[in-house]
Amino acid sequence: MKYTITVPASTANLGSGFDTFGMALALHDVVEVEVTGSGLAVEVIDAGAGDMSGVPTDESHLVVRALRRACRYLDISVPGIVLRCHNAIPHSRGLGSSAAAVVAGVAAGYALAGKDIDGSALQLAAEFEGHADNAAASLLGGFVVAWQSGSTYHAERLVPHSAIRPVVAIPEVRSATEQTRGLLPDRVPHRDAAFAASRSALAVHAVTARPDLLFAATEDRLHQDYREPAYPASVRLMRALRSRGVAAVISGAGPTVLALTTTGILPDGVDVAGFEVIELPVDLVGVRLCVS
Repeated sequence: MKYTITVPASTANLGSGFDTFGMALALHDVVEVEVTGSGLAVEVIDAGAGDMSGVPTDESHLVVRALRRACRYLDISVPGIVLRCHNAIPHSRGLGSSAAAVVAGVAAGYALAGKDIDGSALQLAAEFEGHADNAAASLLGGFVVAWQSGSTYHAERLVPHSAIRPVVAIPEVRSATEQTRGLLPDRVPHRDAAFAASRSALAVHAVTARPDLLFAATEDRLHQDYREPAYPASVRLMRALRSRGVAAVISGAGPTVLALTTTGILPDGVDVAGFEVIELPVDLVGVRLCVS
C-alpha cells in the first residue's frame, strides 16, 4: 500500500500566546510513504525554490526519524520504506516546517500500524520540539491552545472566527529557533508577565468570537522585541502594520510576519519589499491521510 499524508503549515504564538497558541494555515507538505521489502529511499521534491538544499535523505531525515519513533511506540516493524516528500512549507521561516515534518512521520507510523491518530500522537510529535503549539495545529487544524503538565503535552482545538483571513509576509532570510530562543531573557518584569496574561486570555475570545479585539489581544511583551536583532526588517514591517491598526505579529520564531486581517490584504503604503505576501486561509482539518 501507499499512504499519502497531507500536513498544513502552522503559525505559533500569535503575539501574546508564547509557546501556547497555534493556528493551522492552508499551505501543505505532502508525504508519500510506501512499504518495500528492505532499505530506505528518500526523495525530496522542493516547491520552495531551493529550501531543501542540504536536507538529508537518510535515517536522519526528520520525517523518517518521527516515523521510526512512532513505529517503536506502536510496536511495529517495517522492512523497507520509500518516502517522497513534496515540500511547500518554507524552511526556517516561522511557519512550522519542522513540526509539519514530524507530524507527517508520526501520522505515517499510525497509518502503517493500522491505527487512528489519538492523543499519544501529539505527545510523540511535541517531544521533538519541546513544545506543542505548532505540532498541535498541524495535527488538529484550526486554532489550538497547547500546554504542558510535567512531561505530558496537551492541546485543545478551537474554531477561529470565520471572518479572520490570515496574511503572511515571508522574507528570503531565515532564522533558527535555537538562535532566537537564545535572545530571550531568563526573567521578565512582573508587569510584563501580567500584561501577557491579560492579552493571551483576551486572544482566545478575540480569535474565536471577537475579531475586532485582535489588535489589543496580539500585543506582546515577552518575546518579539527581544528577538528584533535576529530579523530587524521583519520587526519593522510588523510595527508598520500595527501603526496602521493591523493585528500583525511575528509568526512563531520568525522571520515571517503574520497579519490577522478580516480583508485578506495588507493596507496600501506599507513597504513590503523583500517579502512575499500571501493570504493563507486557516486550515480547519489538520493532517489528512489517504490510502491507495
